[in-house]
Amino acid sequence: MKRQLSRSDYVIHQFDTALRSLIPNAAKSQRNHPVGKVEDLAFDTHERRHTAGLMRTNHLISVFNQGLYQGQSATAALPHSRLQMEQSAAEAFDHLAWCEERLMQLNSRTSHFTPLFYASAYAAGALSGLTSDRLSLGMVAASQEVAGKHFELQQARLIEGDQRSQALLRQMATDEAHHAHQAIEAGGLRFPAPIKWGMRFVAQGLTKGAYYF
Repeated sequence: MKRQLSRSDYVIHQFDTALRSLIPNAAKSQRNHPVGKVEDLAFDTHERRHTAGLMRTNHLISVFNQGLYQGQSATAALPHSRLQMEQSAAEAFDHLAWCEERLMQLNSRTSHFTPLFYASAYAAGALSGLTSDRLSLGMVAASQEVAGKHFELQQARLIEGDQRSQALLRQMATDEAHHAHQAIEAGGLRFPAPIKWGMRFVAQGLTKGAYYF
């Protein structure tokens, strides 16, 4: 029988999740790595920096998603909504771990904007959760759809033949589409297309600096 968490247990869990999201290499993947035994490319300096910039941006989006999940799970009123956030957050940790591992392989690092993105996403998630579970789940669905589209577009920007990064982004895009579907099935509000277009535009602008920093 699963023990019910006390308030202090929950606070500790939230703090632990934040640390694992923000501290490099603290996130651990629970699933097999999508890359498998694919050989890496012999990058030149420019290609390595370009690929690292793309993966840094992808990592930052995964950090934002993690913050959003945690903020929403902290304020969700219905148990099934909170469970949905926690399940999605668990899979999102895989994305963090995969991106961080890829950045290490490229002799690079995560973005300096990571704490800011996590904090802003947590605040947005908590606010939406306080408003209503339907809105909160709808925000998850819309944000995951936007993230999935981003990961799909990023694949076209990779260096030709970079199968390791391709496999990684392909799995991340699939996961985001699955999370979006789950959130709608759980009762999430379907955001209209113009709002999702606006979210995509804002996300592109905010993450642009992560390519370099």
